Amino acid sequence: MTPSSKPCICNAGPDGIMEFIKTAGVPAFRAKQIADWVYSKRVFDPMQMKNLPLSLREQLQDYFNSRILEVVDQISASDGTEKLLLELADHEKIEAVVIPSFERRTFCLSTQVGCPVQCAFCASGADGLVRNLSAAEIIEQFNVCCERIGRLPDNVVFMGIGEGLLNFDNLVRALDVITGENMFNMAARRITVSTSGWTPGIIRLAELGRQWNLAVSLHAPDDETRAKLIPDKLRRPLAEILDACDLYRQKTSRMVTFEYTLLSGINDSPAHAEKMAQIAREHHAKVNLIPYNQVTTNFQRPTDRAIKDFENILLRHHVQVTVRVEKGAKVSAACGQLRKNAAKK
Repeated sequence: MTPSSKPCICNAGPDGIMEFIKTAGVPAFRAKQIADWVYSKRVFDPMQMKNLPLSLREQLQDYFNSRILEVVDQISASDGTEKLLLELADHEKIEAVVIPSFERRTFCLSTQVGCPVQCAFCASGADGLVRNLSAAEIIEQFNVCCERIGRLPDNVVFMGIGEGLLNFDNLVRALDVITGENMFNMAARRITVSTSGWTPGIIRLAELGRQWNLAVSLHAPDDETRAKLIPDKLRRPLAEILDACDLYRQKTSRMVTFEYTLLSGINDSPAHAEKMAQIAREHHAKVNLIPYNQVTTNFQRPTDRAIKDFENILLRHHVQVTVRVEKGAKVSAACGQLRKNAAKK
């Protein structure tokens, strides 16, 4: 597989399809037929678009790429979580995860190859950033996961490999296709964008005024503790992050979620919980507690008692809090682990 300059049909949108129609010199009504195959039926191979003339299908095949990545490894857990290792056209690899929960299916998607933030406890940024994903590559992940479950998901979270707000334009283009009325048409409120706290991106996202959810990885209630976890180069001051979150809520009316990975002896004390409760209440935010999924021996998961105590302190202060239900813990579920294992091989 080699990179190609041809556009990907999944990323074309109505405008891109109409541009093809003009180039091909065929009647305009064919554009609606093609869009129906791509965005309603999620069929991307032109040869399978049976109500189109063979000559038009061949033109589509020459003009567009129908598939720009492939599944090269997959592992499943007993709880139904399925983790996919996806190879891109330049042989770089990313991860996507299909997560079941009762009657729902959630996709966890990546936005970059590697991650420039390099949080100390995270596998996905261990080797830094390789490159951004194109909008088409982000959408293609979405489509591959749809194929696994045979339908659109109930929720999509951009919490996989990468800092999405440092790939802002491509991420927003992908979101527009996934939620576009004439495209995949998922409800915007079923989409969550996660960030390590990159405030320029939060502000840009807020100014768009869309109904996407925002999750901010605080991991600490003070700058001193955050400095132990997030390197200086992309770490923003906590006060700046909270101001950006307030702007996001003001512009979108969406309640921000603070992601908080609990690390034993680092950020899991009652004092940390009290500070976190105060921040959440002042900024009208939810808190999602994430017990550490062991990636490195430099950090340890807190005891179950410590996790429960932290949660109870937040609840006592009337903070809306959840403890992430751990899915796929036995299949390298933490972001970047499967990719890292493949690189070792």
